[in-house]
Amino acid sequence: MLRGRSLSVTSLSGLPRWEVAELPVEELLLFEVAWEVTNKVGGIYTVIQTKAKTTADEWGDNYFLIGPYFEHNMKTQVEQCEPVNDAVRRAVDAMNKHGCQVHFGRWLIEGSPYVVLFDIGFSAWNLDRWKGDLWEACSVGIPYHDREANDMLIFGSLTAWFLKEVTDHADDKHVVAQFHEWQAGIGLILSRARKLPIATIFTTHATLLGRYLCAANIDFYNHLDKFNIDKEAGERQIYHRYCMERASVHCAHVFTTVSEITAIEAEHMLKRKPDVVTPNGLNVKKFSAVHEFQNLHAMYKARIQDFVRGHFYGHLDFDLEKTLFLFIAGRYEFSNKGADIFLESLSRLNFLLRMHKSDVTVVVFFIMPAKTNNFNVETLKGQAVRKQLWDIAHSVKEKFGKKLYDALLRGEIPDMNNILDRDDLTIMKRAIFSTQRQSLPPVTTHNMIDDSTDPILSTIRRIGLFNNRTDRVKVILHPEFLSSTSPLLPMDYEEFVRGCHLGVFPSYYEPWGYTPAECTVMGIPSVTTNLSGFGCFMQEHVADPTAYGIYIVDRRFRSPDDSCNQLTQFLYGFCKQSRRQRIIQRNRTERLSDLLDWRYLGRTEGFKYPRPSSVPPSPSGSQASSPQSSDVEDEVEDERYDEEKEAERDRLNIKSPFALSHVPRGKKKLHGEYKN
Repeated sequence: MLRGRSLSVTSLSGLPRWEVAELPVEELLLFEVAWEVTNKVGGIYTVIQTKAKTTADEWGDNYFLIGPYFEHNMKTQVEQCEPVNDAVRRAVDAMNKHGCQVHFGRWLIEGSPYVVLFDIGFSAWNLDRWKGDLWEACSVGIPYHDREANDMLIFGSLTAWFLKEVTDHADDKHVVAQFHEWQAGIGLILSRARKLPIATIFTTHATLLGRYLCAANIDFYNHLDKFNIDKEAGERQIYHRYCMERASVHCAHVFTTVSEITAIEAEHMLKRKPDVVTPNGLNVKKFSAVHEFQNLHAMYKARIQDFVRGHFYGHLDFDLEKTLFLFIAGRYEFSNKGADIFLESLSRLNFLLRMHKSDVTVVVFFIMPAKTNNFNVETLKGQAVRKQLWDIAHSVKEKFGKKLYDALLRGEIPDMNNILDRDDLTIMKRAIFSTQRQSLPPVTTHNMIDDSTDPILSTIRRIGLFNNRTDRVKVILHPEFLSSTSPLLPMDYEEFVRGCHLGVFPSYYEPWGYTPAECTVMGIPSVTTNLSGFGCFMQEHVADPTAYGIYIVDRRFRSPDDSCNQLTQFLYGFCKQSRRQRIIQRNRTERLSDLLDWRYLGRTEGFKYPRPSSVPPSPSGSQASSPQSSDVEDEVEDERYDEEKEAERDRLNIKSPFALSHVPRGKKKLHGEYKN
């Protein structure tokens, strides 16, 4: 992300020579180009949406987002208006006069940034001509059957056309354009081929080939320098997309990526070392009451407990006050997202808890969308039974309360043996009988279309986690995104995360990792890996991540079995914590949110949170060998932990803003010097 009140611009190939100087924002126009502007597809949408306010605050009316036009998104997310900037207004008018449909307005998110949206379908008649332009520019051809790549060609051609119109009328303003991912890359390639006077930045959030290779269960990171890139891309029929991505990288004046681990990947896959690593952030909102997030955790945990009461009716022989809620969420990429290693570690955790005769129960949610028919009947019945019991209890309570009230008014102590009549006892007995079930609580909340071949369900069958009474680890697969309108689990994702105790994301391929980052800003501890951008970022900036509720599994330098054992130990150690230790850990986790705030990301270079001086709430020799009840160690911990002092020390660690200094580097290889 480009930030700051000024921008350092040097002499760049293909541009007029600008003197080395810091140009004020008032003399610049910044355009950010992405397929996910107003169009939610994946993580890039979150990146752009969350940083829009910070960027708009600093760049004002000189900041514009460019994306595709979709009618349903336009109607619900964008307020149309006329461009204030003269160059942009004239560019929009010129393109509309030449047969395009360009929409302009404000995106109705925080910051209300200006958006320029191109109607792809309206300009599709130019496709063959623009394919020829791309071939002349970089000798990349696009197959007719790849509809997505064809759409990106139209989008990129319209972007380059628009930027040319802007530069023709920009007068004394300099234009900077940032392009996200290969989907926006064609606009960059064509802009450079036509020698437009703009400074270009290309940001990759993940490499195309890297994602494909990791999904194929290849030992990716240990063989980065051994892949035949052209052969691998060709075998997966994405060679043209890979060429578009690589051409974008080498055409850009500045190449950035989101994490150190992705920078290493990009250097081998795309044959250019990123110039800058720009971590992703979030728009962090602090509560006026310091521990309000703890209150929200308690409130939403109670709602999850209600769901669990219904789901496990007839088998609710565990104490919900000693039950921990864990979850994994994201795209259904079984290996890339680490669901395989997570399930294996849950099997081992179940063995440990049973062996130590623990009274702690772990309920694990898999929130990963898959193809389903509808809700599971047994699951819906469970929630209906729970609601029926709740209504009966309230009805009896009302009758009991009225009799007690009348007796007290008469100055009598009521006879407890007669205060409930035979009908009340009959109703309660029938309610108890209704909770009996012959089957085990289901492991999935929906009817899966590919039940027999589903990777998660197949693994559950193999490891035998069927929600038996003797299991201390219970599993629930919820194969669709959460919604507050759901009749089953009526909670938004943010509410659900706040109600859980731990997020587990042991990903093998995760260029950044927004799910653990979102947990952090909500004060919920999480498990990540040293192959995720988020995990590497926390290792760099926090001396003891575990003490702050960030458990980092080593998936880069350990075997899969060793990584699974490490994850099991993390989970088992978390189960051993007392309630007080978990509260301390959540306080520390929430304080790390400043590191992930878009407003602070420029300040963190060379900075590291120190190790807390008080007892770390993490697996250690000071803890007992088996899980403890919630209140055993409270008094001892109070003496060793001063929340206010520790919080004040952590707050002082975030310094005032400073400019990112130039980092001297050795001689870089020219782009043509790499051999594939």
